[in-house]
Amino acid sequence: MRKTSRFGTRQQRREAIEGYLWVSPWVIGFLVFSLGPIIASFYLSLTKYKIGGTPEWIGLANYKEAFTVDKLFWPSLGRTAYFSVASVILGVLLSLLAAMLLNQEFKGRNIFRALFYLPSLTPIVALAILWGWLLQPKLGLINYLLAEIGIQGPGWLVDRVWAIPSIILISLWASVGGGRMIIFLAGLQGVPKELHEASEIDGANAFQRFRHITIALISPVILFNVLLGIIGSFGVFSLAYIATGGGPNYATWFFMLHLYYNAFSYFQMGYASALAWIFFLIICLLSFLQIKLSKRWVYYEFS
Repeated sequence: MRKTSRFGTRQQRREAIEGYLWVSPWVIGFLVFSLGPIIASFYLSLTKYKIGGTPEWIGLANYKEAFTVDKLFWPSLGRTAYFSVASVILGVLLSLLAAMLLNQEFKGRNIFRALFYLPSLTPIVALAILWGWLLQPKLGLINYLLAEIGIQGPGWLVDRVWAIPSIILISLWASVGGGRMIIFLAGLQGVPKELHEASEIDGANAFQRFRHITIALISPVILFNVLLGIIGSFGVFSLAYIATGGGPNYATWFFMLHLYYNAFSYFQMGYASALAWIFFLIICLLSFLQIKLSKRWVYYEFS
């Protein structure tokens, strides 16, 4: 009979040690490259620190400066919220519509699915350059086509009024047929056809079946896509940085651009760390509110 101790048998201890050794690279990587920088950024957010200097403890002064002194903080947050609301609402609706169309039985369906998905594979730099040319006010293809039908095209990316709508247009072109549509497509394929057939026999029309069956059963998928959309849209950076650099006249100066320039142009790492933590808290708050409100409309079949 094997002797056992409070730590188990020798074989169990050996297996446990082997398990810890196997996961140790990930644990070490997480501690060094994720948790460590997170803790460091929180400390730096409470200091006045410029790259190359020594951190000077100032408490909550960085946060106070962001909310009360920084003239670009609230406008950048407002622009980001505007972009997020518009892109999430339009993106979710259009992705759902695309998924519904591609969920139908028709010849060449797989080809159309691939064509819808291709724009999401476009690198962000190529995307910004391509659409920068298409939306060029005088020589761009889109304004040329509008002029052919008697419409004078706007300034798009160089116009303060049209700059954010242009960024929204570009982001939608690249994301509507991407992962969000695939997730919706998977959700739609999980809706039992028997429910639609039974409701049709009971006299429900197409809209009623869509509203009370399809939407209800894919509501967890909608919530998932909305949450991912909010997180992704609030972090908008690369497209605006490459296409406009935050212009014209701060028209596309989003929150992440504000954070980036403070960190890597002005080298105010302490203040940039405070902005990063404010961003983190905003995302947590928005996610919490969405999950809290979802209890009113999300249907969990097995809850």
